[in-house]
Amino acid sequence: QVQLVESGGGLVQPGGSLRLSCTASGSIFSINVMGWYRQAPGKQRELVAAISSGSSANYADSVKGRFTISRDYAKNTVYLQMNSLKPEDTAVYYCNVNLYYSGSDSKYYWGQGTQVTVSS
Repeated sequence: QVQLVESGGGLVQPGGSLRLSCTASGSIFSINVMGWYRQAPGKQRELVAAISSGSSANYADSVKGRFTISRDYAKNTVYLQMNSLKPEDTAVYYCNVNLYYSGSDSKYYWGQGTQVTVSS
């Protein structure tokens, strides 16, 4: 059994900042990729940023230069630092983790989602 617990969402004014956190716990052998997706009302879920086990990161073009993804290997935690937020960043943000729960079996897991609202 694996759980992902997210935190850090909320309401912020345009130009403001938020930091999201997602911690994985349970039967974890090792963690591969950790990432963040978002889904705005009426839109498809999209990748925001992801970071590999080797700390290689990639970002959606819409957030490059504003968002930074990082991870704490000891805490099984991934962070998303969001700066210069825009109203179009408003969405539910979901943590997504690919991990091995045994030596050879891996699976993707989703967090419960956290709302980010950017509005004046």
